[in-house]
Amino acid sequence: MKIISLWSGPRNVSTALMYSFAQRSDTYVVDEPLYGHYLTKTDADHPGKQEVINNMETDGLKVIHQLNKQAKTTPILFLKNMAHHWIGLSDELLLDYDNVFLIRDPREMLPSLVNQIPNPIMRDTGLKMQVDLLKKLKGLGRTPAVIDSRQLLLNPESTLKKLCAILKIKFEPDMLEWEAKPRKEDGVWAKHWYQNVHKSTGFEPYTKKKAEVPSHVQPLLEECIPYYDYLYENAIKLN
Repeated sequence: MKIISLWSGPRNVSTALMYSFAQRSDTYVVDEPLYGHYLTKTDADHPGKQEVINNMETDGLKVIHQLNKQAKTTPILFLKNMAHHWIGLSDELLLDYDNVFLIRDPREMLPSLVNQIPNPIMRDTGLKMQVDLLKKLKGLGRTPAVIDSRQLLLNPESTLKKLCAILKIKFEPDMLEWEAKPRKEDGVWAKHWYQNVHKSTGFEPYTKKKAEVPSHVQPLLEECIPYYDYLYENAIKLN
């Protein structure tokens, strides 16, 4: 039994990575299991908030117990989590997981995020929580894998092979492509966030973001950059 927990921020190609793992012969994926928990524990105003809450277990500890039980039914359980959803829960629980961090340069992430959350704050980016979680795990004697989304898009096969080696699982070529359609595991929030990934058949080639960070978000960008830089220093680099 292996539980891989991805800790991402929004607009980081995390759904594509979840779809990639869903193609594996030994893996079942779960989409943002702690989203309902997060929305009930904060004042975050997200698209479809009430629908998400109505369709999920919102007690984070119950969610974790359910996932641990589900993990016994599949060789690998892959959890796509947003880092900021880890709120009010014991960090010791993270030791049950093979933790992976997915990051994205905020200069490219924020122009996408404002389409769903027009006035984002640091919490919405997940970056500070990613740093906090990474430091906590290091303090607990763990060194999680950190993947930069740009590198993943530039070199999906090499990056996934390196990630699989770190996770001590076999790379499967099927991880590189999938059918262009929604998945049954998609959360009810997919209609608000997943329009592009539903059209994809694999990791889209990297293209530099043309949209600029809006002026009202510039202060947040400046706040985000040191967190991203710290995470990037810890990211997997290809030889």
